[in-house]
Amino acid sequence: MSQFFQIHPDNPQPRLIDKAVEIIRQGGVIVYPTDSGYALGCLMGDKAAQERIRCIRQVDDKHNFTLVCRDLSELATYAKVGNSAYRLIKSLTPGAYTFVLVATREVPRRLQNPKRKTIGLRVPDNRIAQMLLETLGEPLMSSTLILPGDDMPLTDPYDIRDTLEHSLDLVIDGGYCGFEPTTVVDLTGDAPVVLREGLGDIGVFAGL
Repeated sequence: MSQFFQIHPDNPQPRLIDKAVEIIRQGGVIVYPTDSGYALGCLMGDKAAQERIRCIRQVDDKHNFTLVCRDLSELATYAKVGNSAYRLIKSLTPGAYTFVLVATREVPRRLQNPKRKTIGLRVPDNRIAQMLLETLGEPLMSSTLILPGDDMPLTDPYDIRDTLEHSLDLVIDGGYCGFEPTTVVDLTGDAPVVLREGLGDIGVFAGL
């Protein structure tokens, strides 16, 4: 049975954030709000929790997870970021973009694309997510909360609890935060390549 925390979206209660981080550190799988909807999250190095997310999503071992980071300096710890990519990411974070970059050795191999050795990373513009990451002190391994057979992610925390209460350790109710996914941008080449158009404006890549 999952726990259910109602956390204020603008002024998150530190006591509840601390409890949420404790659940994550103990191997928990949580649902938390971001700037582009609710996401599943767990500790980056927790293989068992990662497998639980795979089971919830019913995806295979080729599914790409995202590392959700608190800021640009943390992102640069887990990905190789050139000067031009750094300037671009700095101008777009925090925000609803996921950047595909070559992973560093800090990223567990099982999280990397097996052929390209890449990883998706993002810095969300959501106060609850930011406080979770600040308190945790490392990225959250995350996946969009889309259930098998659905085209759209779940958006209501109460529906999420009712549907997944036996598969999760915690649902954080941070209010409505949308349902449109992030814009995914590949920054491994000479020029940015938009892999998926989502909430983030793709107009910024015109002419780059």
